[in-house]
Amino acid sequence: MADPSTGVIDASLLNAESDERTEPAWGAVVSLALGVFGLVTAEFLPASLLTPMARDLGVSEGVAGQAVTATAIVAAVSAPTMAIITRRLDRRLVMWMLTGFLILSNLLATFASSLTLLLLARVVLGVALGGFWAMSAAMALRLVPMRLMPRAMSIILTGVSLATVTAAPVGAYVGDIWGWRTAFMMATVVAALALLVQVATIPKLPPVGVASFRTLLAVLERPSIRVALLVVLLVASGHFAGFTYVRPFLEKVPVLDIETISLVLLAYGVGGFFGNLAGGFMAERSLKTAVAMAPLLIGLAAISLLVLGVSPLVSAAAVAVWGFAFGAVPVGLQTWLVREAPDQAESAGGLMVATFQVAIALGAVSGGLLVDHAGVASAFAYCGSATLLAAVVVFLLGPKRVA
Repeated sequence: MADPSTGVIDASLLNAESDERTEPAWGAVVSLALGVFGLVTAEFLPASLLTPMARDLGVSEGVAGQAVTATAIVAAVSAPTMAIITRRLDRRLVMWMLTGFLILSNLLATFASSLTLLLLARVVLGVALGGFWAMSAAMALRLVPMRLMPRAMSIILTGVSLATVTAAPVGAYVGDIWGWRTAFMMATVVAALALLVQVATIPKLPPVGVASFRTLLAVLERPSIRVALLVVLLVASGHFAGFTYVRPFLEKVPVLDIETISLVLLAYGVGGFFGNLAGGFMAERSLKTAVAMAPLLIGLAAISLLVLGVSPLVSAAAVAVWGFAFGAVPVGLQTWLVREAPDQAESAGGLMVATFQVAIALGAVSGGLLVDHAGVASAFAYCGSATLLAAVVVFLLGPKRVA
């Protein structure tokens, strides 16, 4: 039964629904992966199209870059509130609505004639992005048995890895040949395909809890949730403080040319793809190992760059390992949070996404300050310290083994 004061339901009810599902709805899981691919592709496109977008809209590149900022801010607000706003709706309807927002965002961007319309498009994308990330793990929990949850999350997050590897280079290529608007139109087609697959595969998923702001506080009061969010904050802030400045580091320390740097960054993306798969594999066998090993490897990679980064081979290998490790991060963390709050998985997911967005901002600001005042090496030092601390926290206070 639900607690009327918090909207939290008996976890055994949701566990029973998940455990009794003898045939996992893998088609629906794949449809969520397609949705993630569409979302992350749309999120990353401005990075590869910023110059022609700014020129076409008659603004500076710095002003056009605020399209990215708008998406992140709105996503941080949308993530913890989406479950509350849609608490009475079937979850498949909510997912269809969020994918519809993705389509609308891409169309608005395609036909934007001013910076105002472009920012509106990115605000709509922020709503879809935050809501989708907040609800994806909770939906996966209801589509497959709990024991297959890491595998389901790995499949869903494969969309992130593929988009990370392909969105920027494909966007830049298409934008150069046919114009930046064509790239957003292609993203619209991808999103429409994802919506069609979702409509065909996602079963009815009536809401199982009544989310509210009190629910968010109730979930946040759980010690295990607070530990998990601390790990999210440390890992994400450390990663974005350090990796944002990988290119200038590779240019100045091992002194790589732009072609080699492109190959090294490609290795990072490919490493992330395989790290995502490995994260799901490890999480099914030992969740604590999966959650702890990712930040541990990121920390070791950052330290390797600091100590031995003058070697081109060491730098390339460290960046590839970094990509592998960061690819494994979301699988373990989302599985951990959902397992600790199966009765309010959507609220837990929203808190994670909001924390992640705050960590991105914290990492970007702290990394920038460190680089400006103490050099690039200081940003990597912060990254290594934060991620190694996260690994220690997981080993000491992380998820316990369950039967």
